[in-house]
Amino acid sequence: MKVLIIYAHPNPMSFTKAILDNFVRGLKEAGHQFEVVDLYKIKFNPVFQSTDSAFFVDKDLPKELFEQMDMRKIIVELAGGTIKRLVARWYIKNKTDDELIQLISSQKSKDVLVQQQKVAKADVLVFITQVFWMHFPALVKGWMERVLTYGFAYRLNEAGWRGDPDGRIPLLNLKKAIIMHPTFFNETVYREKGFKAAMEKTIDEWGLKYPGVGKVDHLYFHSILSATPQTRKKYLEIAYHKGKELSIE
Repeated sequence: MKVLIIYAHPNPMSFTKAILDNFVRGLKEAGHQFEVVDLYKIKFNPVFQSTDSAFFVDKDLPKELFEQMDMRKIIVELAGGTIKRLVARWYIKNKTDDELIQLISSQKSKDVLVQQQKVAKADVLVFITQVFWMHFPALVKGWMERVLTYGFAYRLNEAGWRGDPDGRIPLLNLKKAIIMHPTFFNETVYREKGFKAAMEKTIDEWGLKYPGVGKVDHLYFHSILSATPQTRKKYLEIAYHKGKELSIE
């Protein structure tokens, strides 16, 4: 299988990095193809850019919504200084709505397109990173926001454009996603205070299953700062076997 690993941790000596190394060791032994995208190493920008809005302007956008967005005004305002705005206003003056949509679509962020190509080739998507505020850290959350875009991860029918969540049409063909999370809090806290349920509702169900991922395995390595050496060793063995015994079941 082809496995794409989204990894993020600023410390190369971290336990999170050890989890990555052991998971990869298992993948190698099992003969899987894999790629690690180290978001810190490639300096991925997690901040949604003005050009990222181009992913949400599509030929199936209801005409009245396109008109309501006033894309002509937006294009002019985003052009830059006074002269650039004048040039932009002149350039789009006689363009049809379809031509405007095509123009906007051509401005999609190149770094996002690169990541989307990697996702499109994968059978399994893996996230290995810490927990921040009961979610992914900003770097990984930003990757999801910028990469799993409209037209790539999902589309909307008429009801969806009107705000109905059941109007989302999944487009991802990923067989499986795996999340490996070292945590600060212990397992009891995650279970009894609802942290686990909240994270899996937001990340697993809404962020991954909803746009079409077949199955999500979410692994927690609890209380990593206070874990005993034996517990840490057990965690690393779990990561190794997750790679070695990887399946889509």
